[in-house]
Amino acid sequence: MQKNAMQKIDLTSVQNEIAKNATILLYFYSDRCAPCVSLRPKVQELISEDFTKMAALFIDSEAHPEITAHYSVFANPTLIVFFEGREFQRWSKFVAISQIAEAIERPYNLIFDEE
Repeated sequence: MQKNAMQKIDLTSVQNEIAKNATILLYFYSDRCAPCVSLRPKVQELISEDFTKMAALFIDSEAHPEITAHYSVFANPTLIVFFEGREFQRWSKFVAISQIAEAIERPYNLIFDEE
């Protein structure tokens, strides 16, 4: 599942997506956040080109405060990567795409047996 294919986003649906996907990235953002706006297309491109089996949910932190609070998100953007239902890595505020790719490449490849 990529790019918020869900009709309704709530805490239960996010938790269900985390449980059913081997890898998933939660991207918390605000449209009023300049780093969020500039980073989002780069993250979308990274996932669609390099990590094609990774699901992604883009969650507006202002529109979904209950989800934001549940995952202890205090800054935008915040990116949280889950592998097999467990939080693996978290970045808050702006992060380089190369850092994201480097951090998730090895465990992603192990899960999907890619070289």
